[in-house]
Amino acid sequence: MFDLILNRLRGKRILILGFGREGKSTLHFLNKYLPDASVGVADKNPMEGVTHSGEHYLEAIYDYDIVIKTPGISLKDFDTKGVEITSQTDLFLSQFHHQTIGITGTKGKSTTTSLIYHLLKSSGRDAILTGNIGIPCLDVMEDIKPESIVVYELSAHQLEYVHNSPRVGVLLNVFEEHLDHFGSMMRYKSTKLNIMRHMGEDDIAVIHESLLDDAWHLFVNNIVFSLFDISEFVDETALPLKGEHNLLNVKAALLACYAYDNTDCREFVPYLYTFKPLEHRLEPVGTFGGVSFYNDSISTIPQATIEACKALGHVDFLLLGGFDRGIDYSPLVDYLKENPVPHLLFTGKAGKRMMALMDGKRQTHKYYNNMEEAFAYIAQYANTGDICLLSPAAASYDQYKNFEERGTKFKALAKAY
Repeated sequence: MFDLILNRLRGKRILILGFGREGKSTLHFLNKYLPDASVGVADKNPMEGVTHSGEHYLEAIYDYDIVIKTPGISLKDFDTKGVEITSQTDLFLSQFHHQTIGITGTKGKSTTTSLIYHLLKSSGRDAILTGNIGIPCLDVMEDIKPESIVVYELSAHQLEYVHNSPRVGVLLNVFEEHLDHFGSMMRYKSTKLNIMRHMGEDDIAVIHESLLDDAWHLFVNNIVFSLFDISEFVDETALPLKGEHNLLNVKAALLACYAYDNTDCREFVPYLYTFKPLEHRLEPVGTFGGVSFYNDSISTIPQATIEACKALGHVDFLLLGGFDRGIDYSPLVDYLKENPVPHLLFTGKAGKRMMALMDGKRQTHKYYNNMEEAFAYIAQYANTGDICLLSPAAASYDQYKNFEERGTKFKALAKAY
């Protein structure tokens, strides 16, 4: 059933590196399909099922024939010469590449992935959703039939150790991100390009025009979604996704569906209007106490915050900052100097760095230690009709488990405002 995957693993000593959701999924798969395999599990944290833990758990990679690495573990400072490293994504694509639409990009990949899945399902296709969207790919393999189309959200972490590309690869954009994991923008971008690096002559990359040079360098067939004019057959004002950045996501989704089996894009247009946007992505929380609140907690880079501000047109209170991953904030600072927001609220080390780059002219700066402090400030200075936007341009890991937890906290405080 999964011969290409099982033949690669059969008879080898296998190490699962990382034992979170994906690691547990891998162990379940191996126990079911290779019950006699020699399998070890390495994770920094000791827990049931982990055979190698502690400060030096990465050294276990030398004791096995093949390592199935989970996305969150960085090996950028570790000697992996002579170590065979693979991943769920690499194994999956070796078996199902010809049935897969893969989607990656620094921003927009979850929205675009969900939209492609919605368009395919609504039009009667047998679509299967998996990947970074929260569904490990090995968990869905039994559901895949010959006619199935797999819609796979791919993070840079998942693309890091792949030697296979999807049949249709969507590369939305590449901005500075995850430098703490990859070490440099060059390495991060190179990893993103893996989505099309291993394409065959019948595969197609759906890319932004800014990435054309990379596509030509890799000699892949490509469609440039950013140059696609949909104005003649799409009512852009009626789309549930707002902003120029989301219009690009819509174009990419339509062309990905077209690229898979040459179906006219117009067939999918009616289903654009029935799509429900994802939570934490320029999400209208509601108007409370006369103030309209928007939750864009997914924004972890300056470019995303800029697009959110553009989409709303006017913002009175902007919550910025969080965990500092060393990315360049000058594009956001330059934008805010040209397009002043009356009240800028900063938090975390990233917020302090942004504050240092701002000169304070025409805008009020406030540093807050927690979101309750930010809302106390908003309550003091907000007027009826004001707009408050959480679009931090930074990761959340200094105070929150993830961006979802941060967004949920913002929404709860907004509703209690």
